[in-house]
Amino acid sequence: MESSAITLITFGGLLLSGLLIEAIGRLTPLPRVSLLIAFGLLVGNSGLALLPDQLYDWFGLIADMALLMVGFLLGGKFSRDYFNLYGRAIFIVSLAVTLVTLVLVSGILVAFGFGITIALLMGAIATATDPAAVSDVVKESSNDSRFSRVILGVVAIDDAWGLIVFSLILAFVEGIGGQSGVSSTFAHGAKELFGAIILGGLLGLPMAYLSGRIRDGEPTVSEAIGMVFLCGGLARYFEVSHLLSAIVMGVVVVNMASHHTRPFHAIEHIERPFLSVFFLLAGAVMDFDVLVSVGILGVVYIVARIISRITGGFIGGKLAGMSVLQSVWIGPSLMPQAGVAVGMALVASEKFPDLSHILLTSIIATTVFFELIGPVLTKMSLLRESNSQQN
Repeated sequence: MESSAITLITFGGLLLSGLLIEAIGRLTPLPRVSLLIAFGLLVGNSGLALLPDQLYDWFGLIADMALLMVGFLLGGKFSRDYFNLYGRAIFIVSLAVTLVTLVLVSGILVAFGFGITIALLMGAIATATDPAAVSDVVKESSNDSRFSRVILGVVAIDDAWGLIVFSLILAFVEGIGGQSGVSSTFAHGAKELFGAIILGGLLGLPMAYLSGRIRDGEPTVSEAIGMVFLCGGLARYFEVSHLLSAIVMGVVVVNMASHHTRPFHAIEHIERPFLSVFFLLAGAVMDFDVLVSVGILGVVYIVARIISRITGGFIGGKLAGMSVLQSVWIGPSLMPQAGVAVGMALVASEKFPDLSHILLTSIIATTVFFELIGPVLTKMSLLRESNSQQN
């Protein structure tokens, strides 16, 4: 059978499987994300190996497309009114969670006898959250409270903080290790961060102009998806953060477009199938054997990250003036960890080849854990906070 036929049949099967899993999810307390990833793990190479090999080559592209849509929609939340209402809380909570995660994860790893280099690197990597998983669980829960809006705002800027922290830590450990290229590490981090902001801003301006001059319906869909994919392609070409670029573009459009809701509604209508295939393939590419062989470093990292997220969320929530209950559940809602963390681990591995195996193995294994368990904790946090508001 031709490879194109196999690929089309598989994609069709995955989309239909996503619908079936979503229906099953309504009968269970588990979030759609965890069920999709678990099913992908079952049919992938770590399970029944039912997927054709060529499909795995598409994962990177599908992941980029899905995350670009998620980033654009998250940026679209940051209207002036939204920022006036929740901006202070989002800034304080996100910064507190990032800094507490870095300090506690690094400190706990050092306390357990691991070297300062590996401890700092893993502490910086632990700051990354999975925006796709968190936003999908929030949408699935239909929770539109102040708590959920702050959470969405936090995951929207979380990767920016994480990128800054990771770049600084990477340069610092290179410096104490006597390696060259410290200044180039700073320059690369600054380029990735500010380059993404500039690119997203430059593309957001023409998109905001077009939004009021293109008819609603199919033309708007073409405009929205075209601009989002163009943003991702240019971000990859210039080697800046494609997720942050899409977020910034969304921020510009929602605040400057005369019909700012149109492009976001257009993306929302086509986002779901992309996310379904993305989460299914994310599970399929996971290596369950890696999770089993995580070792003491991975176990300590998992426990330390859970403690740090809960602690950082509580501190940030209280400083932002949120209730005790909301502050308690902020951290658990930010547990998912995905591609950004793995990307950071790959960069660190290139800089420190002697740590490459243990670093990549630990981060990939713990990512499997947090992608399966994290969305469950996010959904539980939203339900507990919602129930408390009703009582």
